[in-house]
Amino acid sequence: MINNFEDFQKMSRDNIDLALVSAGAFGKGLQALASETADYSKQSFEAGTAAFEKLAAGSLDKAVEVQSEYVRSAYEGYVGQVTKVGTIVADMAKSAYKPYENLFAKYGK
Repeated sequence: MINNFEDFQKMSRDNIDLALVSAGAFGKGLQALASETADYSKQSFEAGTAAFEKLAAGSLDKAVEVQSEYVRSAYEGYVGQVTKVGTIVADMAKSAYKPYENLFAKYGK
């Protein structure tokens, strides 16, 4: 009976350790997402401000050109940002799953 209880305690401790490692990886991923979002927001705001300044100091032809350039660069920036966020989320999921990999392989058969 004692042996089974000790085995149960060890298994519980191991599972808690796995959960903590996984939660740590998930937390790091969330920090990376927050940092990336803040950087993108700052860059987007600065680009919008610069485009507005150019719009205010030009002719109609120049305004259309500036607006077209701004929309193109904003779209490209958005697509790049979505790609970065997708990569961060995929890496976060892989890192959070990694501690459980051996456990699932052992019991999944």
